[in-house]
Amino acid sequence: MTILFSLGLALFLFFLASKFYAKYIAKNLGEDPSNPTPASKNNDGRDFVPTKRYVVFAHHFSAIAGAGPIIGPTMAILYGVVPAWLWIVFGGIFFGAVHDFTVLFISIRENGRSIAEVARKTLGTAGFNLFITFTIFMLVLITSSFLSATAISLTSLWPLTKLGLSSNETILHTVIKNGITYGKIGGIASMSVIIITLLSPLLGWLIFKKGIKSIYAYLIAFFICTVSIVLGIFYPVTLSPTVWMIIISVYVLIAAGTPVWLILQPRDFINVQILYGGIALMVISLLFTGFSGTAISMPSFNLAEGVKSLGFIWPMMFITIACGAISGFHSLVAGGTTSKQISKEVDARKIGFNAMLLESVLAICVVLAIGVGLSFVDYKSIVWPSDPSIRSNPILGFSLAAGHLFNKGVGIPVSLGTVFGILLVEGFVITTLDAAIRLNRYLFEELWTILFKTVPKILKYYWVNAGISVLLMWILGYSNAFSVLWPIFGSANQLLAALGLLAVSSWLLIKGKKYFYALLPAIFMIVTTITSLIILLESYINTHNYILMVIDIMLFILSIGVIVLVIKIFLKPKEREIQTIKEKVSEPVTNF
Repeated sequence: MTILFSLGLALFLFFLASKFYAKYIAKNLGEDPSNPTPASKNNDGRDFVPTKRYVVFAHHFSAIAGAGPIIGPTMAILYGVVPAWLWIVFGGIFFGAVHDFTVLFISIRENGRSIAEVARKTLGTAGFNLFITFTIFMLVLITSSFLSATAISLTSLWPLTKLGLSSNETILHTVIKNGITYGKIGGIASMSVIIITLLSPLLGWLIFKKGIKSIYAYLIAFFICTVSIVLGIFYPVTLSPTVWMIIISVYVLIAAGTPVWLILQPRDFINVQILYGGIALMVISLLFTGFSGTAISMPSFNLAEGVKSLGFIWPMMFITIACGAISGFHSLVAGGTTSKQISKEVDARKIGFNAMLLESVLAICVVLAIGVGLSFVDYKSIVWPSDPSIRSNPILGFSLAAGHLFNKGVGIPVSLGTVFGILLVEGFVITTLDAAIRLNRYLFEELWTILFKTVPKILKYYWVNAGISVLLMWILGYSNAFSVLWPIFGSANQLLAALGLLAVSSWLLIKGKKYFYALLPAIFMIVTTITSLIILLESYINTHNYILMVIDIMLFILSIGVIVLVIKIFLKPKEREIQTIKEKVSEPVTNF
């Protein structure tokens, strides 16, 4: 596959999907622009906030994207460029975009309820309880995985010689180890993350309290991004991975209880400017390198290496590339925060379906960037090191590939391009942690109402529930390497997507609507992820990793429980009639 063919065909297929397939699904769902949304009906200035579409899109996209569509493809390209490309393109269209759009739409129709609340209506109380428990496990895995990846990447070093530089011709701060001069790449991203976080409340106040015009909001966000990068170059922040884990944990604990307009939305809005720019720059660079005849250096098929490091291509590639093809975490963002901010029902399609396709575009660009920008030897040494004492660093791998791609495509120095590459990832990992800890806080609040008739007062405080989420994240992230956490996270994430599609299918069945476009992807992902859990369980037993072994078994049991409930709904007409009657009964809205 050539660069131009790979990129051009992917973009064309995504365009067709947005133009025709999204509208077909919207018609079947009964999209109606005159319907009032939960944000308008329940406006409370904290969680339910009617917001302009471009702001909601920025929040939603940066929250769902995070580092997922970068890390997953970076790891899974080990199987080869072609398998990764096929799963991202067709998975993104027929699995991910369908999942995101339908979950978001149904959450809006259900007054801002989460996918777990939708499961309560379609699968009963047992289904609700299973979804709550499963989702808590999944969120702990995603936060611990991203916490580990962030702490490692914020301390990234790389030899100046491999950046094509000498010690006297770089703007990077350097350090000498074993006679080799390394550039402090991660420290620049560290300062950028700090500056953007500190200035986010100011932009939030200007947008939501002063109502500044959109153009001014974009200009201010761009200015903040630029200043943060410049300050990072001259004043990089260098700390140990453990210290970064603690700092990030404290930050997300504080952020989990603040109004969405104060930190979450403006921070996402600032960060997404970097991501928009990064996607555009990657596309332009790929076009120029494609027209210049640059070849893809990574192998088209490399199944033997992939099987050696990750396992059989099915199911392991399908759970390694999570975000970019399909991701259960997106359902939590859609039903947890996005559905409470949308002003018009038609925005669900434009945000839910198209944001997923844009994420797939990013994933395709990542695959091609690595194919063009890194030699297979360097890729292996960074992402799949043979020395067990060296930690896998896929964020650095992507960043270096991006740096070389930008250099070949538009002439940007490799060092600056690499810095920009790592900035593409870092802000969004923090963004994902922001959203995930807030969502887990909601889930713990709901869990206590299930376990206790009268919830103890201390368990009603946001900082207690957020604190539990942060503590579990830190323990798992600190005690396990990132490369160990990612497969179990990927399995849980993809399994949650499958369960979400089953809940959507049940909702559509009860409503008397077509459901094949949700049910078929659900069945494929159920079989895929349960198989991966069985494979991973064997490895955890062999390595005596008892924590992940217990989590694996719990995920398996919970998923089987949900599947049994769904089968009962589909096979027993009387139960469907009962659910149809129940859905007419008014239920209180929950904020997760």
